[in-house]
Amino acid sequence: MPVERDDGIRDELLQRVVTELRRPVRLDPSVDARALREIRRLGAAGRPRPAQRPLWLAGAALAASLLLAVLLRSSGDIPVSRVASTIVAPDASTRPVRLRLASPASSRVAVVGDFNDWDPGATPLRPTEEQGVWTVELQLRPGRYHYTFLIDGRRWERDPSEPRANASDFGAPMSVLTVS
Repeated sequence: MPVERDDGIRDELLQRVVTELRRPVRLDPSVDARALREIRRLGAAGRPRPAQRPLWLAGAALAASLLLAVLLRSSGDIPVSRVASTIVAPDASTRPVRLRLASPASSRVAVVGDFNDWDPGATPLRPTEEQGVWTVELQLRPGRYHYTFLIDGRRWERDPSEPRANASDFGAPMSVLTVS
């Protein structure tokens, strides 16, 4: 295929770039052979056979997880509600916080809030020896948290022992907890 000239281009440097970009690219014949071997290896289904799945994929996923953890940890200006879980193991930077709720007719109580990414399964309360009283102890870093109780997986109830939150994004009654 002959190299075409574009006589409409008056700039000599631009003309040389256009001419170079229009040249055909010669590939190494081994590239075709490797591509065909990979297609045969994948088979008709179009995915690797289980025994031959590349380990690099697992490594890449692990590396991405570690990178995300480092980024979240090193960025101090990420709001608490954006971090998947700020409930942490006890250390010098956390404070124990005990939440209690009297709910005698309940069979299951959980607390959801900023500190557990609003996950209903993350922080269940346990029944106490007092009939109908549920409790959980959290280790929280100092800060301000919005939360509510989820009773039997369907009813929301704010904590009567803490101040009411001004507004709720979800329409559920919320409480505000300040840990100092």
